[in-house]
Amino acid sequence: MSVATPRSLSVLQRIAAFSELCKPRVNTLIVFTAMIGMLLAAPGFPPLATFLIASAGIALVAGAAAAINCLVERTVDARMARTSARATARGEISPAETLLLALVVGGIGLALLHVFVNDLTMWLTLATFLGYAVIYTAILKPATPMNIVIGGASGAMPPVLGWAAITGQVSVEAMALFLIIFMWTPPHFWALACYRKDEYAVAGLPMLPVTHGVPFTCRHILLYTVFLTVASLLPVWLGMSGWIYGAIVVGLDAGFLRLAFKLCRRYSDELARRTFRYSIIYLTLLFAALFIDRLA
Repeated sequence: MSVATPRSLSVLQRIAAFSELCKPRVNTLIVFTAMIGMLLAAPGFPPLATFLIASAGIALVAGAAAAINCLVERTVDARMARTSARATARGEISPAETLLLALVVGGIGLALLHVFVNDLTMWLTLATFLGYAVIYTAILKPATPMNIVIGGASGAMPPVLGWAAITGQVSVEAMALFLIIFMWTPPHFWALACYRKDEYAVAGLPMLPVTHGVPFTCRHILLYTVFLTVASLLPVWLGMSGWIYGAIVVGLDAGFLRLAFKLCRRYSDELARRTFRYSIIYLTLLFAALFIDRLA
């Protein structure tokens, strides 16, 4: 698939196109988990100003990292149906414009965290930005089929950022939340990669289903779902949550394990799509359950 002929965009259209490069749907879940991290870190409701500014700062930096991801992968995106409509892939926004806007947006986010939250949150957020935009996108993704396992550390940081924003430190409880998302990321992404494997092959990216095949990938989806099941119970073991969260997460784990087993027994692209969609629901409900349990 060749890069589409770029069309001329107005200033407002360029801003709108750039906002799409910031992947607002993906970043909604990122900011949501960061917010839950803040809500769990405080004995009551955290200071409203800190909560809102920290959320905004994390959202802006996450959006900037997503835009850099689109910039680096613009030629790859142009060869994949799922991403070919992105403004960077179509050449509608130049690399210089994308980089400048990303640096401005990310810089504003970091400044908010530095001035109004605390420096630990700012530095952790910057490290997360570099981990995703540079280490994962530019180095790991084109180099190894285990890219999502290693690079998943950046995606698991939001609740840690939220926790640090309120407490000024990183605790065992925050790392338990990190571990949940870290174990969730491979089965979530590999389910997508399975039914998109042909696109990744055309794009030349060494995703696990491309390099090792779908059956091998499905076995790893099951393995990491088992790891996730164990990690999801850490909040109960650490005393962060009680029976309400425990009951909800056991049901969520059972649903994820069932889909992972079915993928191993009888794979289909439709089942992989269902698993991918369920994984998003799973993480959303898990973090919502953490908060609900805290209120009870």
